[in-house]
Amino acid sequence: MAGLTGFGLSIDLPIGWDGRLYSRDDGASARAALHAATFPLPNERGDFGSGAVELMGRNDVLVVLLEYDRAQTAQPLFAGQGAPAALDPAAFSPGALQRSRPGQAGAQAFFSAAGRAFCLYVVLGNFAARDGLVALANQVVGAIRIHPA
Repeated sequence: MAGLTGFGLSIDLPIGWDGRLYSRDDGASARAALHAATFPLPNERGDFGSGAVELMGRNDVLVVLLEYDRAQTAQPLFAGQGAPAALDPAAFSPGALQRSRPGQAGAQAFFSAAGRAFCLYVVLGNFAARDGLVALANQVVGAIRIHPA
């Protein structure tokens, strides 16, 4: 397993996963971001995985965790407390993708944890194989640790 720690996040990635932690700075504040994938992540990626989803194979998974401004924790969208421990395959849909890609499916969950607001976004390379791919994704989702920043 490979461990990543920084920006108030930590995770132990399963063998074979590639992961990156970085800080998103919009000038007003810096916020944490995590990308983890079953394939090699390109150096150039958008926050929601553009540049990476185009490289995904049918058996690949991309997990994205993006932090939003802490003031957003008061918004109903982020009312859920705590990161999801696991995702349900029924939550995935081709219509939930940031950018539609043939065969792919996605799911999003918004929540707050440790006084911070987050979006968890997961892309599957093959909607038809979602049960097995969500099981892979859940290995990472369940390993994410969020600490007070």
